[in-house]
Amino acid sequence: KFGVFAFQSSSDKDVILNILSVLTDLLSLGTGRRIHYVISKGGTEALLQALAIAARTEPPDHSILLPLLRLLARVGQRDRKFGLKVQKAEATDIILGLARRNLSHHLYLTHCLWVLRVCASNVTTGTTLGTNGTMELLFKVITPYSKRHVRTVRAAIEALAALLKSKSNSRRAVNKGYLGGLLRLYQDWHHHDVSNNYIYIRRGLLLCLKHITNIQLGRETFLGSLGMEILFTSVQDCLSCKNLDPIITTATQILRKCYPKEPLPVVTLRSSYSFPLPGIAKSENPYEGSEGKWLNGDYESDGEEETEKDLDNEDVESKEEDYDLETDVNKLKTRPVLDRPEEELGQYEAMCPELSHNFQELESEPEEEKTLEDKTESSAPFHFIPNATSVKHANYRWRKQSATEMGPDPKEKDFKVPLQNLTKKEKCRWHPIDEKRDIIKAAQDAGSCEDEDRAKSHAIALRPLPNEAAWYKKMFYSECEYSIKPSPGGRLESSDVATNLLEKHQGDIPFHSPRIYIAKAKCVKSIPDYKDLAFPDFWGHQSPPYSKPMLERKYGVQRDKVLDDVRRLIQPDDVIGRTVFDLDEPSHSSPRLPGSLTFFSKFESGNLRKAIQVREFEYDLIMNADVNSNQHHQWFYFEVRDMKLAVPYRFNIINCEKFNSQFNYGMQLVIYSVKEALQGRPRWLRAGYDICYYKNHYCCSAAAGGGMSGKCYYTLTFSIKFPHNDDVCYLAYHYPYTYSTMMAHLDILEQNRNPKKVYWRQQTLCQTLGGNPCPLLTITAMPESKKRDDLEQFYNRPYVFLMARVHPGESNASWVMKGTLEFLVSSDPIADLLRKCFIFKIVPMLNPDGVING
Repeated sequence: KFGVFAFQSSSDKDVILNILSVLTDLLSLGTGRRIHYVISKGGTEALLQALAIAARTEPPDHSILLPLLRLLARVGQRDRKFGLKVQKAEATDIILGLARRNLSHHLYLTHCLWVLRVCASNVTTGTTLGTNGTMELLFKVITPYSKRHVRTVRAAIEALAALLKSKSNSRRAVNKGYLGGLLRLYQDWHHHDVSNNYIYIRRGLLLCLKHITNIQLGRETFLGSLGMEILFTSVQDCLSCKNLDPIITTATQILRKCYPKEPLPVVTLRSSYSFPLPGIAKSENPYEGSEGKWLNGDYESDGEEETEKDLDNEDVESKEEDYDLETDVNKLKTRPVLDRPEEELGQYEAMCPELSHNFQELESEPEEEKTLEDKTESSAPFHFIPNATSVKHANYRWRKQSATEMGPDPKEKDFKVPLQNLTKKEKCRWHPIDEKRDIIKAAQDAGSCEDEDRAKSHAIALRPLPNEAAWYKKMFYSECEYSIKPSPGGRLESSDVATNLLEKHQGDIPFHSPRIYIAKAKCVKSIPDYKDLAFPDFWGHQSPPYSKPMLERKYGVQRDKVLDDVRRLIQPDDVIGRTVFDLDEPSHSSPRLPGSLTFFSKFESGNLRKAIQVREFEYDLIMNADVNSNQHHQWFYFEVRDMKLAVPYRFNIINCEKFNSQFNYGMQLVIYSVKEALQGRPRWLRAGYDICYYKNHYCCSAAAGGGMSGKCYYTLTFSIKFPHNDDVCYLAYHYPYTYSTMMAHLDILEQNRNPKKVYWRQQTLCQTLGGNPCPLLTITAMPESKKRDDLEQFYNRPYVFLMARVHPGESNASWVMKGTLEFLVSSDPIADLLRKCFIFKIVPMLNPDGVING
């Protein structure tokens, strides 16, 4: 304010210059806090008034104007409302006039351009400058290409980049043909800057292009001007120099943005699987008829000339409220009454049969010679838990089940699960008689499924292994070649394969039995009516012998993958583009095509909709959406075979939906090799390199995307080298855990618990819409005796409720639940104490249908 007063009252030039010198020294030596203090005291307004006074003098005194412009540029960078203040002081015309008058004087022009750049950072002020011809002025400064007055050229390019943040300015620049001029200018600087001394100028030109291509008109003009080819070629020249990373990054962003948007290469975005929901009339598909209409404008519609608002509103920060903080203490208190009438709680009695159990077995020893049928008849009755559907439809026939209360011989030792990691030598305590009994029981369960005729005809077979029978002989049948009977087509029969495998390789995986798994898989009802077993689920999984650290990400891998995608567009000579697997086209669902991998996913929890061979060793993969949906593509689990040893294969899953992924931060997918498993290493292992996750050029229209305008997809890309030639491998998002695995696991746990100590009850919480039972487990300690005190302690134990697999893609939850169940039924002292203190109600898989259908 004192400086303004000096300008208005003093005619002594030395006094004014001294004041400006002091201000310059204070602000250049001070921190940001000092500049903010000057701004808060009205320093910006004072300097603008001083500029208006100094500019009115004829001729202008540049000895005063230059320090004033330097101060304004410095203060304006920190003042968020600088643009509004410039407009309020009517200083835009003054600054622009000074620039026009000094086009031939580069020192004065550079100072004016610094202030113009700061003014243009405000969108509203930038739009005003654009309508007043600022862009035309700047193009005169930066063209034609010249290394003279580089400082002035840099200031003009930075000011132009700030102006082009305004969409109206970008539109005006395209209409005047400036985009092509910028591309030619960028080429000139790229070719002549051999020593990379002018990186800031080259990047400034790229920023101008980046802002212009934010609008659809800019992207279309960029493509028509061969911008993709120009930038792609220039980036290839820069990859070898790490100092050019700012240029590479900005150019890559432009290339990815301007890549023409395409719909996914599928017949429809809807899932390949549909399921009629009960009680809902079949309605027309709201997305039919809209998916074929593809408009690139759906990606980003600019609409009419937008009203560009200034975001720097007054007192925005003071008006913000902490909505996430609860201020009413009364709202934090628990309600003193039940949230429903007490009489309604009676409907849950069926979930707690243990509270009315008579514990007759505590008085009499179980007979060792009882048959399975006798045990089944003498066991406690099965309690069905009704749901809304069963209550509404009285004629619905629910199957009657019985829960086996008695387990293995009580005289056997306690079944103990060690706390240490299980090694491959540690085996589940298993007896052939027990195994036969369990197979009979599992088969009975399978036969008692709803719709018995369908269950009997539901033949489950192990997926055939590689075609040549010699592969089996060489790998694991050298001792019993006579037992192999190849089919006429060269394949072994799947049932023979499973039998022979189990005869040769005894199961050594704790809490897993392939035979019980097959029996349980026959009961599973899936929408695609799966008839094949994935080998890892049938054979089982051992924990890896070591822990693996997070994958260290390779520098620059993401931009390299984006550039590879761009290369497909501008250099398509080596692109094959052949569909090798397609759920929507049965002819592409299983046969092998020469020169390609063979894919398959039509098994429980499998998810692969389409595979396209891009190049000889590169494939684009598309996951199937959730049933009755057109979204939620995250989980993947599929089989691949016919690979070559040590060849790097690249897979691109191109229809991911999340904005980001743990795959960008060291996570790896998992792989299971059948040859490794048959050599005694049945493990899912972390694998893959050059892994990254990024937005791609695939997009869906607003109608097809369920109302989400211009929904974009993301690519998960990874490379992998398979451990064996002509192997059968399985790739998955995370360690798979199927519904059949869980049901088989529950049977094994029930048979191996100590019935004298562990109370176990398995009920059916409900039948899923797909017709699969959702199990509910009760685990606690048996009472010490039938004495009143012991029974009262039993009935008064508090409940602990555990639940897993709410979302079907969270297979890690099932592995945690698996370990929890094994621990709770073990003889570990802590587990025994927990059982005595609590009654555990457990729903190990709340979303069976989602897990089954992938």
